[in-house]
Amino acid sequence: MTILLTGNDLTLAEFERAILQNEPVALADEARERIEAARAVIDRIAASEQTAYGVNTGFGELARVRIPHADIRRLQLNLVRSHACGVGAPLTETETRAMLLLRANALAKGRSGARVIVVETLCAMLERSVLPVIPSQGSVGASGDLAPLAHLALVAIGEGEAVYRGERLPGAEAMRRAGIAPLELEAKEGLALLNGTQGMLALLSLALIEAEILADTADVATALSLDALRGTPSAFDERIALARPHPGALRTARNVERLNRGSQIRESHRAGDRDPRVQDAYSLRCTPQVHGAVRDAIADIRRVVEIEMNSATDNPLVFSEQGDVVSGGNFHGQPLAMAADQLAVAIATLAGISERRIDRMTNPHSSMLPAFLTEHPGLNSGFMMAQVTAAALVSETKVLAAPHSVDSIPTSGDQEDYVSMGMSAARRLRPMFDNLRHILAIELLAACQGIDLLAPLHTGTEAERARQKIRSVVPKYVDDRPHAPDIAAVAALIAASEFANVLR
Repeated sequence: MTILLTGNDLTLAEFERAILQNEPVALADEARERIEAARAVIDRIAASEQTAYGVNTGFGELARVRIPHADIRRLQLNLVRSHACGVGAPLTETETRAMLLLRANALAKGRSGARVIVVETLCAMLERSVLPVIPSQGSVGASGDLAPLAHLALVAIGEGEAVYRGERLPGAEAMRRAGIAPLELEAKEGLALLNGTQGMLALLSLALIEAEILADTADVATALSLDALRGTPSAFDERIALARPHPGALRTARNVERLNRGSQIRESHRAGDRDPRVQDAYSLRCTPQVHGAVRDAIADIRRVVEIEMNSATDNPLVFSEQGDVVSGGNFHGQPLAMAADQLAVAIATLAGISERRIDRMTNPHSSMLPAFLTEHPGLNSGFMMAQVTAAALVSETKVLAAPHSVDSIPTSGDQEDYVSMGMSAARRLRPMFDNLRHILAIELLAACQGIDLLAPLHTGTEAERARQKIRSVVPKYVDDRPHAPDIAAVAALIAASEFANVLR
């Protein structure tokens, strides 16, 4: 089913279908009318003596410079070329597809003054997979993501570089092979393509989808770890969560209780099987509170993302109802930068508590299991170094969680004197997710090994489904062998939503 872009009602679910499942997108008819009305305002100003920023003036500190009518088109072309100064590794093809979709939807709102053909060109590039090569560094997230979007716009006008059918080509050749006519920019259209938050928004939207998968995976890992450690189920009693009714905590408590329902290991604990412990360590007992806080943060970030997906974020904005062109600051990335920082803290939180559960399972002083989860400790080192790897990844993740949104550096001759650093805030999430995925893989492996060591007792019915997924790719650890392939195999299952889908 084609997703129709109106600029007002794109959802994260539709975003996911368009970007990750390649559902087609097109401009809605209702959006065309608004776009054409806004364009008429720009055309009137361009033909008059009225001054409007970005239409017949320079940019940034050069806004005081009036541009002659004969140079208005050249002004837009020069803007795109001069701002394409990104450096660093290119964004992934998925991230680039997301930028194309989100910029098209922002222009579809009809507040930017670009023509219909501009939006249709972006949609065609997305549909036919003409993917601009966009360097990932160079944005301070103030007047939007100027440098990344300039590299996107370069290909739309038949310049720059693009990947088409797996081949890196000059932008003009990629557009020719795809049968898309390059744009010839009119007044304000270069600015309309560049001035927006769609770089950081693309990365944050994709990160949000990943975060929801990993939050569910972390609950599954907890359920298995709880049984491996013969933990008490009492901390997951729904009455406790309802006494402090944060939605995320209630959801995690219900998830773990459901996963471990029917566990023989749980029943052996209830029977008081010579277990001197009164209550478990925080990394088990407080999982609803910790994972729940992460879930609530993700819910807040989702709200920010879905607002931003349907916002006009360039400058100036066109209000065709009154015939006005008004300068403002909707391009500023602060809401997204702060959301990305919040997500980074959430990722680091899941990573930290997961490593603590790994330590409790591998540590002979706390596990009530064979040392380092091997039946022959000493001869075998078992999971000793797997916990060390998790510790290394957690330490790195904590450093990456340092906030970006409180940083600022003046740009553009001090005209842009407070910036958001939103692109770098979002860009650092990908390596954090890679770390968390591997940490959770180690926890799942350790928990599965711990449960195997408690045989013939078995875990809960739904938790057992997760355990079987692990055992389908990784055999029980008997004699020492390299852990790296096992971790990679389980991390791949996590990335494919295999454990999240146990809950879903």
